[in-house]
Amino acid sequence: MMAIAWRGMPVFLVARTDSMLADVVAADAMVADPASERPFSMRLPPYCSTEYRSRASNPKLLVVIGVCTHLGCTPTPRFVPGAQPNLPDNWPGGFLCPCHGSTYDLAGRVFKDKPAPCNLDVPRFEFLSSSTVVIGRDEQGEA
Repeated sequence: MMAIAWRGMPVFLVARTDSMLADVVAADAMVADPASERPFSMRLPPYCSTEYRSRASNPKLLVVIGVCTHLGCTPTPRFVPGAQPNLPDNWPGGFLCPCHGSTYDLAGRVFKDKPAPCNLDVPRFEFLSSSTVVIGRDEQGEA
């Protein structure tokens, strides 16, 4: 995972493994909005309307705004699955907001019955090369 700043907000870029992508699929029944139909502060880019909330050309790369949709704290990565302090025994891996306990899966989708009302936002982004991502711009222009 890499965190960068964009417009004063942290953006998480997570290179997910095949196992992590399988955990996204397994979490579908546990998240509140699996298809990301309820946007928070920005609409989900159409090219990220995939099961993994990423571009089809690179499903392993997750790009999300690292701001909890409850009160704006920064969630922390908790990628290791399984029982851990402050997490359920069947934890599939994802993010934990330390402020009020909201949890998000490895696609940035909020789990059911948590204080956060929505999934983490996905900003517009594009690839300039296989190793360069531009946040806030895509084929449609600047965000």
